[in-house]
Amino acid sequence: MGFISEYNHTIDPKGRLIIPTKFRCELGSSFIVTRGIDKCLYLYPMKTWEKFQENLATLPINNEAARTFVTFMSGGASQVDMDSQGRILIPGYLRDYSDLIKDVVLIGSGARIELWSKERRDQKVKNIDINAISEALGSQGFNIGLGM
Repeated sequence: MGFISEYNHTIDPKGRLIIPTKFRCELGSSFIVTRGIDKCLYLYPMKTWEKFQENLATLPINNEAARTFVTFMSGGASQVDMDSQGRILIPGYLRDYSDLIKDVVLIGSGARIELWSKERRDQKVKNIDINAISEALGSQGFNIGLGM
């Protein structure tokens, strides 16, 4: 089914974060955290990350945008291990990139989890025009309705 739902948590002063119980099983005890688009972080289960890496490997090395994207995603990646209390240590460079200080939001996004600073996520949600987005996706042939 993939990751769904949203959870508010905090990061402690050492950079540790408790992973919500509902996400732990599918993530596994060791997984990847990397930079995400919109200054959030992406958390990938190992198998999903491996498939993502395979897709990245197909991008043309002679294309500057492709090289930049691969470096951005792979270069920013870190393998993390969950402790017995369900905590991970988020590397400082990733906390800095995404402005994670204390209050955070973990959001299930299908194949991955997004980790946002609460302030940035609240601002982004406040500015979403979901009607315009659904119309744009509908005009591209994406069926927004439940009946497929």
